[in-house]
Amino acid sequence: MGFIQNIDFSILFWIQDNIRCAFLDVVMPFITRLCDDGEIWILFGIVLLFFKKYRRFGVFVLVAMLLGSIIGNEILKPIIARPRPCHLLSMLPEMLIDIPKITSYSFPSGHTTSSVIAATVLMRANKKFGFVAVPLAFLIAFSRMYLFVHFPTDIIGGTVLGVLIGFFSVTFGNKIWDFVARKIKERKEQKTGNDEN
Repeated sequence: MGFIQNIDFSILFWIQDNIRCAFLDVVMPFITRLCDDGEIWILFGIVLLFFKKYRRFGVFVLVAMLLGSIIGNEILKPIIARPRPCHLLSMLPEMLIDIPKITSYSFPSGHTTSSVIAATVLMRANKKFGFVAVPLAFLIAFSRMYLFVHFPTDIIGGTVLGVLIGFFSVTFGNKIWDFVARKIKERKEQKTGNDEN
């Protein structure tokens, strides 16, 4: 674990030394705030609810993100209880956002999990949505490292968890959605038949 954490810190300091700049110091806090509570992805999900063709995917986004929050934030984080990088060092780079509470654990990254969940579902809805969702999910995930509040392995963990939840939510969600739609159609046809009799 110490070996992995050393690599994690090496990557974080490389970002600070080689990528950090005044422009990104302004942009990255804004990017990360888009998903502090999943706001941007919740908005995507709600918008999809207004289009019949994509309504089911709007539901999938919202339900999958709730599931991701429960599994990632409420189950995995307290069990693993990994401190954030900003909690482990006494000498920190200039922090651009408030340091999270000490009880707010690091693995997996919640921002990354929710972003990858949403991007996975949106890609399954329409690959064109991915042209917006995937780069945005990447930027949100990267912002967590840039801002020194997550390790790279937190991002990897959040990505894997997000893909799994997003994929299974669409796969099983489609089956449930089609089953319910079929039952509703059968009831309507049965009611119509009874009315005609």
